[in-house]
Amino acid sequence: MLDFFKNLFEKKAPVKERLPFYSIVCPYCFAKCEPSEVVFRAAHVKENDDEFALQEDERLNEWRRKFRLALPDMEAVIDPEFIPEDSRIYNGQVLVGVTDRYGVTTRRRLCPHCHNELPITAGQVPSNIISIVGASQVGKSVYMTSLIHTLQTETAAHFDAACMPLSADISRKFRHHYHEPIFERGSMLQSTNPNEQQEPFIFQFVFKDETKPPLLLVFFDVAGEGMVERAYLDIYASHIQNSSGILFLVDPLQVRTIRDKIRLNLGEEEGEFASRYDEPREVVISLYENFISHQQSGKTDIPTAIVLTKSDMLQHLQEEDSDYIQPNSNVFKDVRHRGYLDRTEFENINGEIRRFIEKVDRPFKDAVDVYFRNTAYFAVSALGTNPVNRQVTGVISPIRVDEPFIWLLNQLEYIDRRDAT
Repeated sequence: MLDFFKNLFEKKAPVKERLPFYSIVCPYCFAKCEPSEVVFRAAHVKENDDEFALQEDERLNEWRRKFRLALPDMEAVIDPEFIPEDSRIYNGQVLVGVTDRYGVTTRRRLCPHCHNELPITAGQVPSNIISIVGASQVGKSVYMTSLIHTLQTETAAHFDAACMPLSADISRKFRHHYHEPIFERGSMLQSTNPNEQQEPFIFQFVFKDETKPPLLLVFFDVAGEGMVERAYLDIYASHIQNSSGILFLVDPLQVRTIRDKIRLNLGEEEGEFASRYDEPREVVISLYENFISHQQSGKTDIPTAIVLTKSDMLQHLQEEDSDYIQPNSNVFKDVRHRGYLDRTEFENINGEIRRFIEKVDRPFKDAVDVYFRNTAYFAVSALGTNPVNRQVTGVISPIRVDEPFIWLLNQLEYIDRRDAT
């Protein structure tokens, strides 16, 4: 009876009102604009017309040069301001296409700031961005791959939704560069190069319930080295600042006390095993310097999931120090949240990992408490096992990888949180 009344008065996630249009956050430069401010890429070329001839796109190349890249001449950019009203195409109140003076229609909308092409749904749904941050070697790319795989194959079905890449090009790149190497060949990815363009992988989490607007997911694979180099992080400050949620990844091997115990149990030499890892607190300091310090009261309200990665390696702590991780720990138990965030499972893992981080790296925990107003703690294993010589043998079985994402869904009021019935 008590459970009945508890569930009866449980706060449900409110249904979000669909607005006629939404402000757009560009998934490339992360600047904000209104749907009426977009420009368009021409759908044809006229060599005898200077306005429609192939030409350099200065704004796009300025953005790409930050990554030491540039583009050849491209089709012209069309400003809708000079297009008659009867030659503009709308979806509701959102401008989605224009017909130029040659009678050729284009629907390729561009960000007015960087001239990258915007998603088809931009302005029609909220531009919710989830960022993955963390120092080098924490496994951001591997976690992103495992998360998208899990969202597509399991999580979406549990929430009566679908998780889809925003374009066929994104689908091909994700499959070729990320999914196939890991889930089909068991090979680990090369470290992200900070000198290469980090094109975002954009996915939609679309609910079958039409009263819930689709959730736009932008995973920006920031190179870890840049997270502790201020000049590099400056490029991405607006990306993180305009995020709706943050997945802050922490590798157990970043924490020296844990690293030493695992190294001894595995019989590893100190050498390179420890030389590449940055302290998690250094990433927090970088984030503070670049955007948190500019927020009111010096804290950020962005929901932030602190995600302890490679949780399968924590099994090497059980014998030597059972005060850290018990054999029956929630860390090693996979969980499926179906239709809502299971309050009991969430509170168990959040409490256990929060206490664990406080014990092994108190300075990091204190820094998070000082600068982040809304946090929760999780432990995940993207592969379910530790690769040997950068290779995984057997079946890859991710553990709890979607739990931080599901918590963010709850924080963004897409789903409710309650006890299992």
